[in-house]
Amino acid sequence: MSENAWVRMTQADPGHSAAYVQRFRDLAAGGTDIVGEARLVDAMLPRGARVLDAGCGPGRVGGYLASVGHDVVGVDVDPVLVAAAEQDHPGARWLVGDLAELDLPDRFDVVVCAGNVVTFLSTSTRVEVLRRFRAHLVAGGRAVVGFGAGRDYAFDAFLADAGTAGLEPDVLLSTWHLHPFTATSDFLVAVLRAG
Repeated sequence: MSENAWVRMTQADPGHSAAYVQRFRDLAAGGTDIVGEARLVDAMLPRGARVLDAGCGPGRVGGYLASVGHDVVGVDVDPVLVAAAEQDHPGARWLVGDLAELDLPDRFDVVVCAGNVVTFLSTSTRVEVLRRFRAHLVAGGRAVVGFGAGRDYAFDAFLADAGTAGLEPDVLLSTWHLHPFTATSDFLVAVLRAG
């Protein structure tokens, strides 16, 4: 299988991950809202829910969810990002791992995959990653995936892949702020349930 685009990017530019971490630290320090995705997921859950932050990066989504009382596990392929998550958000469990090989003993109420993560996946692993999201959900659990257009993963192709993986749309939005998804939307937030 070919490597995902994030791995290729960090191999080409070894400082990329550290710069990415610093970018979000600077945004947060400047007062920018960097947890909108997490607030949407929080609104879907009772306090103390189990959350998998898939492609957790430096932990901004899972870290917030842990801080408001959820039991969070974050997984990312990039050890630099996971180290930053551990440093900045000690209330969750952070793991280095490939989402295409995800095999945790835990089951989750929600799998959240924000930050365009699915667009970095190798095309050969996209359906498998979505299958693994489904396999890690409790009965009645949902996967919430968000990404922008123009990133080499068409929304209709993603929804077809999700269907192949056994995930069906509950709600489709065009933002993390609950705007409806339309044919002209340039962003997709898909709330998916096991079909």
